Amino acid sequence: MSVSDLDPVPAVALLARPGAARERLREALAHADVQIVLEDDPMTLEPQALHDARPQFVVIALEAAIEDALERLEPALSAPGLTLVFDEAELAARRDGWEAQRWGRHLAAKLHGHQQVLPPGAEDEPALQLEPGLPSTPPVPKETALQTHLEQARSWADDVPADGLYSPPAHLHEPVALEQALAALQPVLPETSAPVQAAPEPPPVPAAAPSVFTDHTAWSLVDEGSDAPAAPQAAVTTTAAEPAFDTAHLSLVDLDAAAPAGSRAGALLVLAGIGGPDALRRLLAALPSGLAVPVLVHMRLDGGRYGNLVKQMARVSPLPVQLAEAGQRATAGEVHVLADDIGVHAAADGLYFQSEAQGISIAALSAEHSALVLLSGADLAHVGPALDLAAAGAWVAGQVGEGCYDPAAATAVVAAGMVAGEPQELAQVIAARWGLDDDGDAA
Repeated sequence: MSVSDLDPVPAVALLARPGAARERLREALAHADVQIVLEDDPMTLEPQALHDARPQFVVIALEAAIEDALERLEPALSAPGLTLVFDEAELAARRDGWEAQRWGRHLAAKLHGHQQVLPPGAEDEPALQLEPGLPSTPPVPKETALQTHLEQARSWADDVPADGLYSPPAHLHEPVALEQALAALQPVLPETSAPVQAAPEPPPVPAAAPSVFTDHTAWSLVDEGSDAPAAPQAAVTTTAAEPAFDTAHLSLVDLDAAAPAGSRAGALLVLAGIGGPDALRRLLAALPSGLAVPVLVHMRLDGGRYGNLVKQMARVSPLPVQLAEAGQRATAGEVHVLADDIGVHAAADGLYFQSEAQGISIAALSAEHSALVLLSGADLAHVGPALDLAAAGAWVAGQVGEGCYDPAAATAVVAAGMVAGEPQELAQVIAARWGLDDDGDAA
């Protein structure tokens, strides 16, 4: 019997190497009101020991040294019903004060399955809002309660003084029914009326003589201001020689060359940050095995260990995942992880990566054929360019839900009217718009 069957408190396993990061994560879990059923170094932990602990959540401090250990623990980490929570070990070690408390509240909300991430005493007060629906029906008075008042009013009716200043004329009377009142307002029509003389029928129009439309060169516009009939034109029949159809110079059209450059410069750009690895895993895992556009991923990592991010995402993504390099062409149906100094530029045959000190530029994408997804931790500086790209025709979406630890940028685009959803939900929309079927055709 598992721990979750005996105690409703979530059972959590902490996997981290000894050090400051492990201590910070242990403190956060201690304040999260959870039960730590296992705390160990993933370098020495055996998969069976993790399986026997029966955790519901596994919190992992990611660093380059444990990459091989995670691959060895993959059977136990892939158990059904097990939720993985990743955190950068370097970030966890430096997290302190207000930032540590804030991250701990988000972690507790994820482990307990609620959305209360505000500090104690800062909860939102419930707002009084009107609810739709008809007002409650007032009670119907009973006839017995009114009978006394009706009898009293009837007894006093004769004593009420009448108005002596106005006497209605004798020929006027009030109709007793609505039908009579309406009938009194109708004008009185005479009983008989003279028959209406039928209008004389117009004389028949003689049929026009058939015209010959053989030679259209003799046609002219009608001069409406002239009453004189135009002189008849003699019909001239001409026989034009039929053009010969030359099949010797036929050629196939190069469809790829005829397509606009923007259609080949489209891409799906995913922006993330704090809390992004977990959201990115959920998004990529739900994508189909084929897409009509390349997937570009930009997530700032302290230390620039983007090679580790490529390995992590390659385990769950049905699409190939690789690290983008300057001069390389973005391939449709593949995931390209962008470093901080890699940007893109559009060419006639698609998108190419190039060295950029400022990194990826949203304005370099083709709006009509591109999509943009802002996940947890996306930079607020990307909100303005993202909305500009959406105004030009791009599909823009933002992450919502309990797994969004830093929702500032994602919430900003959602508040502007863009698409909102969990990472899995956004992946389903992306698959419906840019997915490929079994024959390689766009969905």
